[in-house]
Amino acid sequence: MDGGMSLVIGNMLSYLHFTPGDNLWFLGWVPKSSGAMVGTCIALFMLALIERWIAACRGVMEFHWRQQAIFIASDKLNPLPTRSSPIGFIKRFTPPFIPAHDITRGIMFAAQALLGYLFMLTVMTYQLGFIFSLVVGLGVGETLFGRFSSMTHAH
Repeated sequence: MDGGMSLVIGNMLSYLHFTPGDNLWFLGWVPKSSGAMVGTCIALFMLALIERWIAACRGVMEFHWRQQAIFIASDKLNPLPTRSSPIGFIKRFTPPFIPAHDITRGIMFAAQALLGYLFMLTVMTYQLGFIFSLVVGLGVGETLFGRFSSMTHAH
């Protein structure tokens, strides 16, 4: 045997449980006491709120960016009318690349993806306290911020 399993510390339970002692993301974060479990659950709850807040910020920013892109594109798409060109607005267009908008959008998406993967790893511990903290945090966050993230679908 090459000792590949010698890095495993502790016993990871492969069923849903409330027992403390699971590694969360790295070896330095192993809540073993009740207080550490409560602190970890509060941290996960807050991270879930932050994830929903980022989604809401993206929704508000997307709405604002879309309005700006339409304004910028309307200047380019609607030249001064001539006798041979009909007056009208082209409704289908590709928004222009605006670095301030698109780089910010990419960073926010990457932050959301990172949090999503961290949440997935948390669920894979099968620790019900962690799972409930994430689900409740996401639910509370959606309740608080969900109306803003839906602004992208507003007209």
